[in-house]
Amino acid sequence: MQKIFQIGRVKVGGIPGERPVVLVGSMFYHGHKIMQDEMTGEFDKKAAEELLNLQDEFSDRTGNPCMIDLVGASPEAMRKELEFVASMTDAPILIDSPAMNVRLAGLRYAKETGLIDRIVYNSIIPETKPEELQEIKESKLECAILLAYNPTDFTSQGRVRTIKTLISTANNVGIKKPLIDTCVLDVPTLGVASKALFQIKNETGLPVGAGTHNAIGTWRGLKKKMGKQAVTPCSVSAAIMAVAIGADFVLYGPIEDAQYFFPAVALVDAAYAQLLMEKGKRPDTKHPLFKIA
Repeated sequence: MQKIFQIGRVKVGGIPGERPVVLVGSMFYHGHKIMQDEMTGEFDKKAAEELLNLQDEFSDRTGNPCMIDLVGASPEAMRKELEFVASMTDAPILIDSPAMNVRLAGLRYAKETGLIDRIVYNSIIPETKPEELQEIKESKLECAILLAYNPTDFTSQGRVRTIKTLISTANNVGIKKPLIDTCVLDVPTLGVASKALFQIKNETGLPVGAGTHNAIGTWRGLKKKMGKQAVTPCSVSAAIMAVAIGADFVLYGPIEDAQYFFPAVALVDAAYAQLLMEKGKRPDTKHPLFKIA
């Protein structure tokens, strides 16, 4: 049984082609051009608003729902950025940071301001500390990404085993809507992550996806050997690989690239939807099948 979760205004999960793939663009990450001071959370608000509008626009054009991966560098920055994004769009927001105290600052702010139903915690891993898990439990948060990161076993089966353990961990802290990220680190792991994605979706029915842009970000020889023009098509191809296999969501990287990813993913969604039509199932009128023609 394929599970579908409602997160804010967005639904994620289900049978490929029946429910459009959710696309997640990242903002405020290290090196993002709109940042003026990463630690204090000062940024170009006009440029940030334009980027949010860009993703929303392509979401409307294609029918593919969207979320924002908000990457904070400090607790202060996380709160400022979260407040701004929540006021500019009603899309769900991923709280993301390399630092636990920053992620928790975002979680506390979301709870205090009534945003908790729109929040996805990014992420819970095998090394997540007990104090972090306890605060997640106390927040009454329902949705989190479970990341299949296992540095001792990079195989597809290692990812499957890791996720099965994390599902139990998530249940224990009240996560009712787990989203499974099968962990893409580079080009080789794109393959094993995709295989794990397919298996986990079939076995658990949970929404699955991946940060496919990582395969491109760590591909050191791409620009040198293939040229700068190869970056975007390769990045889109990585996302499409996961989508064609059955991903329910994709973290596609910088939100600036929404204009490339939404049309490409919508194409795959529309193609799969036609297969459902042959079985007598009709997607919603807002599905990419009816919007991109």
